[in-house]
Amino acid sequence: MIVVTGATGNVGRPLVENLVAAGEEVTAVARRISPSDMPEGVRTVRADLARTEGLKEVFAGADRVFLLTSGEFLAAGGDVAEVVTAAGDAEIVLLSSQGVATGRHAPAFEEAVKATSPKWTVLQPGGFASNAFQWAPAIRADRVVAAPFGDVALPVIDPADIADVAAAVLREPGHHGRTYVLTGPEPISPRRQAADLGDALGEPLRFAELSEDEARAAMTEFMPPVVVEATLSILGRPTEEERRVSPDVEKVLGRPGRTFAEWAARNAAAFK
Repeated sequence: MIVVTGATGNVGRPLVENLVAAGEEVTAVARRISPSDMPEGVRTVRADLARTEGLKEVFAGADRVFLLTSGEFLAAGGDVAEVVTAAGDAEIVLLSSQGVATGRHAPAFEEAVKATSPKWTVLQPGGFASNAFQWAPAIRADRVVAAPFGDVALPVIDPADIADVAAAVLREPGHHGRTYVLTGPEPISPRRQAADLGDALGEPLRFAELSEDEARAAMTEFMPPVVVEATLSILGRPTEEERRVSPDVEKVLGRPGRTFAEWAARNAAAFK
């Protein structure tokens, strides 16, 4: 049985659907979840992983676990080692971040998993294509995309590809002890993303480039300052490693990752 934490998110939801379609027994875990959120036959559990009481019941019967942590988990005093311990002998697939590999983010979560579980795999995705959802209100209202660093290109990844990689790692042998960096198949700038979204909608969108200070002010409304600065640094001054297309999606799946244009076409309704 596979436990999927963060099951209602951009990665967790398609992962659950993928595993169910493959015939796997799945328990879907999230802080706010009900059976109606998941495919038929999926066991759903409401749980906050930062609260250690009841964790063993969350993972009861699991032989494989998809583990998603977050800034909220850390802020609430969550302990990854306690979560992994509660999972017993289950294989752990941790959704981490490329920022750990590039030194942008602390490696504490990864280190805790590796120190606690002998059967681990780490996924380190770069920026998500779904971050473009933040533009949806302005696109719906004014047909405009406002973003900083309009011509800096990064290989953003479709969350569905992260889910596909996670499903493969959970279901196939040979992945223990490996770390996979997950990116899209090509670097793409915010200006180009706006053009692809316009193509998906069948009408052009206007791109308005924000200054770094304007972007900082907007992001500070919903992000801690330290996260804002790290994000702006990646978006505006990425390292060569952060610009590079990783081969790992194709290595695991046997196909290239989906393009941003494909993601935009699949999610066009959100911007109408």
